[in-house]
Amino acid sequence: MAIVAGIDEAGLGPVLGPLVVSATAFSLPDAKADASMWQLLAGAVCRKSGKRSTRIAIADSKELYSGLRGQVGLGRLERGVLTMLATRGLLPPSLEGLLEIICPPAISQAAAYPWYGSVQLPLPQVSSLVEMVLSANALDSAMRQAQVKWLTVRSETVFEHEFNHLAQTSGKGVMLLDVTCRLLMHLWQMPEAQKDRLIIHVDRQGGRMRYLEPLSRVFEGCAFKIMEENETLSSYRLTAPGRYAEIYFVTDCENRQLPVALASMTSKYLRELFMRIYNSYWTHQVPGLAPTAGYYADGQRFYQDILPVVRKMGIDQQTLYRFR
Repeated sequence: MAIVAGIDEAGLGPVLGPLVVSATAFSLPDAKADASMWQLLAGAVCRKSGKRSTRIAIADSKELYSGLRGQVGLGRLERGVLTMLATRGLLPPSLEGLLEIICPPAISQAAAYPWYGSVQLPLPQVSSLVEMVLSANALDSAMRQAQVKWLTVRSETVFEHEFNHLAQTSGKGVMLLDVTCRLLMHLWQMPEAQKDRLIIHVDRQGGRMRYLEPLSRVFEGCAFKIMEENETLSSYRLTAPGRYAEIYFVTDCENRQLPVALASMTSKYLRELFMRIYNSYWTHQVPGLAPTAGYYADGQRFYQDILPVVRKMGIDQQTLYRFR
């Protein structure tokens, strides 16, 4: 058997809200490790969301969410992420329940911020439970037929204060790679990875081409071989006694590998849920305040609008605004 995993982020660019990086992993026969999971699961999964399609759209979160108003974009992310969890009998009733499954440390981390203090946001936000269960049954059937098994999803959240500290200390690129390495280690330590071939696909991080030195630091004592390093692909073979892994950093990886696309969706979904709580808090503090997605221009507008209240409340601006 082989384990095929993917890692991607959401929220590196905004000035408000958290950065979220996620990993997903699937088990399947070794002979199918290089096959497209979109094709393997074609009966239940597709790349594009359509009004008449009963299949679940799993794709780059930017394609499913960007440019959409209201609930539509969030609903597309929600259906994919929660349906995958539901195939394992996991349907969290709230954001707190979701965090307990995929990112337990975020519960206590969020509690340090008044605007994230309550993670009781009910789930699902858009989709119906009945729809989720029906979609999960169809997806589970497709995975069984294709001999594909969903193993895990794991997220790392970096809230504003930690983001500022890490970005100012080492730079955003190094920070993102460090968080990514936490997830690489999580995948490496899975019980299934002790005996099966492990293949990890990671969306290429900016213009970085060489990853050997940071990987060697994280996986101390392991042997590495550079398979390829060029403008679009950096790949490495990691070897330890009795086991090995292949790690691929690839441009446009969320459009090439379903596990990366699902990781992208998970990261974006989790970030958007936090932004809902964030907006709810500040729109109660400042009547008439328009919500924000947190990106640069509108994030600055929002920040300037809440700044008088922030100063009055004595809030450290390093915990609220991501200074770059």
